[in-house]
Amino acid sequence: MKNVVGVDLGGTNVRAGLVSGQKLIKMAESHLGPGKNREQVLAQLYNVIEQVIDKNTLAIGVGVPSVVDTEKGIVYDAVNIPSWKKVPLKKLMEERYGIPVKVNNDANCFVMGEKFFGKGKSAKNLVGLIIGTGLGAGIIINNKLYEGSNCGAGEFGMIPFKDDILETYCSGQYFLKYYKVAGIDLFEKNDKRAAKIFTGFGKNIAEAIKIILYCYDPEIIILGGSVSKSYPLFKTAMLKGLADFAYSRTIKNLKIYVSGLKYPGVLGAAGLVQA
Repeated sequence: MKNVVGVDLGGTNVRAGLVSGQKLIKMAESHLGPGKNREQVLAQLYNVIEQVIDKNTLAIGVGVPSVVDTEKGIVYDAVNIPSWKKVPLKKLMEERYGIPVKVNNDANCFVMGEKFFGKGKSAKNLVGLIIGTGLGAGIIINNKLYEGSNCGAGEFGMIPFKDDILETYCSGQYFLKYYKVAGIDLFEKNDKRAAKIFTGFGKNIAEAIKIILYCYDPEIIILGGSVSKSYPLFKTAMLKGLADFAYSRTIKNLKIYVSGLKYPGVLGAAGLVQA
């Protein structure tokens, strides 16, 4: 069986998992404290990998919250890791482990995880929309990851919208900026005020989805990220907001799911080297 390691390097944690076929068979993780320099972060990264890697591991995939030169595997300006301005991660890891390494951004890894391990297995054209502290997406077209020329495809959050950008209205920023409350607190209260706020949020998400549909026309959109857990509170408003989409057949055929993967970043990074 082909074993691969998937690594999810976030701003606060690093996780690694050994994946064999369709199964995640071993996991390790470590908290990344603030203020760590480049070498300290690398040391933690290597530590979690070495807790799971075995002699049968054929490749390593790494997802990072940053723009990546995917051909050379260079990480630029990793979010919440200030010391990582330009890190040749692929080169460093291949020299250390002697096996192929692929590096990509976290949104692309998310959609790869859904394609190989989640609800997107049947789709040729798939978008994974991450709704968290920001808004980003991974895109698969004709069964292949589409990352653009500079690994910047899927940055729908940066599109101008109303008086700002989509990300402000379609992520956790919306609740904090306009209502001075965290989305998770609203979700847990689930009262009349929460219902009203999430109705407005659902309308905003519908506008983001329309943009995705006009651009890429996927069969499936899978929602991930922390705010996606509140989907039951904004689903109705979102679907109503899609009703005026120009092509009714598109809406009729579209499937929208919430990710059910426990470790989508790890599995997605593994998917990079299983493709």
